[in-house]
Amino acid sequence: MASSGQQFPPQKQETQPGKEHLMDPTPQATTQEYKPSNKLVGKVALVTGGDSGIGRAVCHCFALEGATVAFTYVKGHEDKDASDTLEMLRKAKHADAKDPIAIPTDLGYDENCKRVVDEVVSSYGRIDILVNNAAEQYEAGSVEEIDEARLERHMKEGSSIINTTSVNAYKGNAKLLDYTSTKGAIVAFTRGLALQLVEKGIRVNGVAPGPIWTPLIPASFTEEESANFGKQVPMKRAGQPVEVAPSYVFLASNVDSSYITGQVLHPNGGTIVNA
Repeated sequence: MASSGQQFPPQKQETQPGKEHLMDPTPQATTQEYKPSNKLVGKVALVTGGDSGIGRAVCHCFALEGATVAFTYVKGHEDKDASDTLEMLRKAKHADAKDPIAIPTDLGYDENCKRVVDEVVSSYGRIDILVNNAAEQYEAGSVEEIDEARLERHMKEGSSIINTTSVNAYKGNAKLLDYTSTKGAIVAFTRGLALQLVEKGIRVNGVAPGPIWTPLIPASFTEEESANFGKQVPMKRAGQPVEVAPSYVFLASNVDSSYITGQVLHPNGGTIVNA
């Protein structure tokens, strides 16, 4: 992982969402230090925004743990990243899992969210793990637009929903007010949905990453801000996607987190939050 005091080369991307293959250095989605233990064998996982950044790392860890993985991406803009992730998942695929699929879509529209759910269920029969991860840093994420009733029909007792929020939901961020507001809404959404689904045996939790080196960063900030990204936290560096992904594995695995719902994990480099 990056050392204390890390600094990135100055870089800027002009469009949202950013492209991982253009970043220097490329975010770390994998590590040989991760030792899978078949925690998700037989499970079907859907990860929105799984082509790059945290989503890519989560998809890869899920595949290593034995899950069948489907992920969404933005067609045209993220084709290269999606192709790279798909190849990564094919190499990591467990013998008992089905082939991964990548679904091009714009999750800003409700009908597209419904279509994604139907496509995954048509391919694999159900959804055991849903990770609401897709977002852009200047506007609302898509988590509220997932059709809850539709998902509940395809998710059974023992299933898990994991929402990506942000440390900004807890400490605030004056420069990213819209983004921070939506991430705060996701925390509230997570808690409310957890209470709604607890009687059905479906757990709902969240992950609130701190500064993580993903395509959102060069696509959102100036070259100088990107170069110094992450130095403000106690660890004095940005995290890598692979350092966040195990939190999702933990929350997806009933062996590890069967008594946890309505909670948020905080892989954030040491920032103290009142959560």
